[in-house]
Parts: sequence; structure tokens; C-alpha cells
Amino acid sequence: MRNTADTFHLAIPVTDLALAERFYVDLLGCRLARRYADRITLDFFGDQLVCHLSPDYEPGELALYPRHFGVTFRDGADFDALLRLIELRKVPVFQREQVRFAGLVEEHRTVVLRDPADNLLEFKHYVDPRMMY
Repeated sequence: MRNTADTFHLAIPVTDLALAERFYVDLLGCRLARRYADRITLDFFGDQLVCHLSPDYEPGELALYPRHFGVTFRDGADFDALLRLIELRKVPVFQREQVRFAGLVEEHRTVVLRDPADNLLEFKHYVDPRMMY
């Protein structure tokens, strides 16, 4: 079973490694772990994100569902810090901050970003931390 020393791994297509590195490292503050001719590996908020060079990748119609990824923050201050970083660094936003399921136990704030290859990243924070899973 996974423990806190383990890392979740996700691989995504990107059309330009330099643009992907700029977005994830320079704008979002992820750490570049490795760079190869065909991919970069990143520390994405404590998990491993691999951006594979896929020059012919076309995402089709850009929509949040069914495919996106991101981070659910346990602490609202971390979500707020990300919102400030997005504003300061002018990170491309697909869907501005909003509250979903207001007044229900599932209530949470969310923001969706768009990387240079049109991968969508959702970041959120639940009022009730039991709703994270």
C-alpha cells in the first residue's frame, strides 16, 4: 500500500519541452528533476509529473471533463498562495476561481489552469477536509 514516502506518477503529452518547462518550473514553481531530449521530469507539488514530447499531440476540444489533473490542498492558505502566484506570474487560467457546491458538505474553491499543450490542471480546497477523497 502507498505510504507518505511514495510518490504518485503522472505522464502527460506536451508539444514543446521548453514551453512546458517554462510553465511548470518558472510559472508554477515546480522543481525540474531531469531533462532528456524527449521528456522532462518534475516535482509537481510532491508528486512526479513527466512531460513527454508529443509534437503531433492535439487535445481536441478543450474541456475540463473528462480529463484533467491537479492538487487538492488540505490547507486553504496553500490554495490562497497559489492564487497569488497565478496572479503575480500571470499564469494562463482556463477557469477562474469559483466556489462549487456552495452550502453543501462538498463545498470547495477551485481554479483551472491551462498549460502550453492545453493540458488542464485543477487546484482546489474543500471547506471540510473529509471531502478530499
